[in-house]
Amino acid sequence: MKLIIQIPCYNEAETLGVTLDALPKQVEGFDSVELLIIDDGSTDNTVEVARAHGVHHIVRFTKNRGLARGFLAGLDACIEAGADVIVNTDADNQYDARDIPNLTEPVRSGKADIAVGVRTIEDIRHFSWIKKKLQKLGSKVIRRFSKTDILDATSGFRAMSRDAAMRLNVFNEYTYTLETILQAGQKNLAILSVPIRVNADLRPSRLVKSIVSYVKKSMITIIRITVVYKPIKFFMTIGLTLFGLGFLVGLRFLYFYFTGGGSGHVQSLILASILLGIGFQTILIAFISDLLATNRKIMEDVQYRLKKLEHTARKLDDYGCHHEKKTGD
Repeated sequence: MKLIIQIPCYNEAETLGVTLDALPKQVEGFDSVELLIIDDGSTDNTVEVARAHGVHHIVRFTKNRGLARGFLAGLDACIEAGADVIVNTDADNQYDARDIPNLTEPVRSGKADIAVGVRTIEDIRHFSWIKKKLQKLGSKVIRRFSKTDILDATSGFRAMSRDAAMRLNVFNEYTYTLETILQAGQKNLAILSVPIRVNADLRPSRLVKSIVSYVKKSMITIIRITVVYKPIKFFMTIGLTLFGLGFLVGLRFLYFYFTGGGSGHVQSLILASILLGIGFQTILIAFISDLLATNRKIMEDVQYRLKKLEHTARKLDDYGCHHEKKTGD
């Protein structure tokens, strides 16, 4: 079995060497361990540092595309390189590389499709009190939306099988952490938490520029992925709520109308008409979006099958096998 450890990088020359030195050269249960970095348009000598430390694979973007795009490009490159299990970690050496064997064991043994490293948030000194509380709250929200038991949703230290990596798609350009967990829950992938350790802080987080910005972007991510994967529930809830309010306001007008006071409540009639109209249109949108979601699921299944076929063909080529096409007489 082959393990590939991927590291998304953007101007990480100062910390990447420390991270690479800490990564294991051998991991129990794997025949080989290879390293891959995703250079997300770095303007420093990140690539030179990677080469000096013997990185096996380098994916390069000429322009910065964001963490999520880099993560997804890394998965594709790992699959192409023949990885059976993929570990994603950060370039700032936040996560303790000694925990990689524990992180990969559930995936290697088939107990899980994805394993997410769980930090002891309360023990991380460089996290502020408010950040610790928001991390816990965010993970709780993600557990509810994804119907998983993940305790640390924002952890980027995770292992996944090749099959799980083929199924993941990242639409958000901000971060992959929340979206991939929500996707895993929606696609019924086996995902579990693994306790991990963290190292001392080498640099401030670039993803969390401010608490307010992080919360806002995280909420947008949750709403967006909910709309993508549960559109009928999302829009139907809004539509039925508006339609119900319009119905109640309409009943109020009818009450006053039949008791002789309808002329003084025309505003209620107008409001009821607006709410009923918007509610009905939103319900229609719910059905249309559900049809689109069904089409997206079919396309994702086709994409998954194509990736599997490409991987199988590549393995056959590696072994020197050739397909023989038979024709009728």
